[in-house]
Amino acid sequence: LNTWLRMNRAARVGRFCTHAAPRHSFITTPIFYVNAAPHIGHLYSAVLADASHRWQKMKGAEPAAFSTGTDEHGLKIQKSAAALNCSPMELCNRVSLKFKELFDLANIGYTDYIRTTETRHREKVEWLWDRLFDRGYLYKSTYEGWYSVPDETFLSPSQVIDGPDPQTKVSKETGHLLEWSSEENYLFKLTALRERLLQWIDSEPHPIIPEVSRQLVQQWVAHETTSDLSVSRPRTRLTWGIPVPNDSSQTMYVWLDALTNYLTVSGYPSPAHFWPATAHIVGKDILRFHAVYWPAFLMAVGVEPPRRIVSHAHWTVGRSKMSKSKGNVVDPLDQISKFGVDPLRYFLLKEGNLNQDGNYSEERVARLLNTDLADTMGNLLQRITATKLNPQGPKVKFSTDLFSLGDRERSPINSVRTTDEDYALVNNLIALPGIVDKHYENFEFNRGITAVMGCLHQTNQFIDRHKPWELVLDSAQHSWLQTVLSVAVESLRLCSCLLHPIIPQSSEAALQRLGFDRDSNSTAATASSLGCLLRSEETVMRLEHGQLELGGNPLFRKV
Repeated sequence: LNTWLRMNRAARVGRFCTHAAPRHSFITTPIFYVNAAPHIGHLYSAVLADASHRWQKMKGAEPAAFSTGTDEHGLKIQKSAAALNCSPMELCNRVSLKFKELFDLANIGYTDYIRTTETRHREKVEWLWDRLFDRGYLYKSTYEGWYSVPDETFLSPSQVIDGPDPQTKVSKETGHLLEWSSEENYLFKLTALRERLLQWIDSEPHPIIPEVSRQLVQQWVAHETTSDLSVSRPRTRLTWGIPVPNDSSQTMYVWLDALTNYLTVSGYPSPAHFWPATAHIVGKDILRFHAVYWPAFLMAVGVEPPRRIVSHAHWTVGRSKMSKSKGNVVDPLDQISKFGVDPLRYFLLKEGNLNQDGNYSEERVARLLNTDLADTMGNLLQRITATKLNPQGPKVKFSTDLFSLGDRERSPINSVRTTDEDYALVNNLIALPGIVDKHYENFEFNRGITAVMGCLHQTNQFIDRHKPWELVLDSAQHSWLQTVLSVAVESLRLCSCLLHPIIPQSSEAALQRLGFDRDSNSTAATASSLGCLLRSEETVMRLEHGQLELGGNPLFRKV
């Protein structure tokens, strides 16, 4: 039996998706540079993308693609390999494997792991170059300016400031030391696309979030796009990269190479392609490449730009930037071994955000694990599935006679047992999927998590008010006991579904304990009523459950 709650329109807030499920979903992380092992910031990008991918799958996006991988060309790789006395390919193989192993361990559900040294990618980069050339957007000229090896880019005069030592220059944005370079390169006619870029940046819905990042990109294009972009380097300086088609004296610009990975993964321009990307997840340090250069390349060859570029903030330690010299780089593998996969994912998505740098703290990870996950979610599951509270077996039954889900005043018996706080909990559960959807769609996972945790706190208070440990002592109260447990089960079921993108393994374990079978082939198998809550004309609460798994170990272990 499903109980259908017919509420007035004002009470049905949150029933519908803030954004309808897209026809398709294609979410990407940046591809990560292989000059060093992965750190916690890399994992954050991947977890942010993974959570969005899982949410879109739960909402029925089809197809739902998610790519990540490694960027393996460029001068930085060439120099790092030389310093390690190994070939560039050996370095790429070694470090790319570290990223892949980390993402697999962290339950990152990518559908494609791409490496820019793959043949399929080289062919796509050559395809893009040829079309840029054929359309007249590339020309050869002498180019000189300040070059950043760590950032793999030439900088405009407005991006250059004086360094700490006389006669040195550094990047205004990254602080990296620059070197002066004068060479014959191919240039891309970036200035010819300035007005089209500005129109795209201002289009609705805005293609760049958060708003502060969109305004920054708008400023770059409006005031700093005063020269064309160098898109190759002499082969004598850069050998580790894709040669320019029909000109073996030049190597393609590493960012033109790297950005094309998104087209490679999508299969464009084959009939079965799933371009455009619905969301590129990028760190704020590479926003210019993704939000200025990449859409310009695409516009030049007549390809639709990505639907959305999501720029996120960085992670600090003790409010200080992570760096090898400071010895404060956080190793995600070490943190997973200390806290577990889901607690670390939870911390990153609750504490990280798009606008302000997060501060990584092991003490804070432990606190959230203990208070939110163990004491709130885990403790609720232990209470619901306690053998002593289920004397009639693992099947609980809801009584509409004892807890009316319609008009409370029509059922006098209700006034004795239920309270205003109980109905506030039910109404909050009804609204919760829409609230969470709005936040998740805007990549505000921290706000969505806070809303879910609020309902879990309310549910624990609901248990405290009705004291099932006292009800179980009186057989005449067992129908009411089962009704109380049914409401708590439904709350935890719904919250577990909504937290599935955040803590997938723990959510699945909780749902199994609550009697909801999971289909290994479908992320949304136990979230079917979530779809109803988001899309149906009516709001549904599912109050017939499977058999509880009574007893059992704690869902989370405190540290």
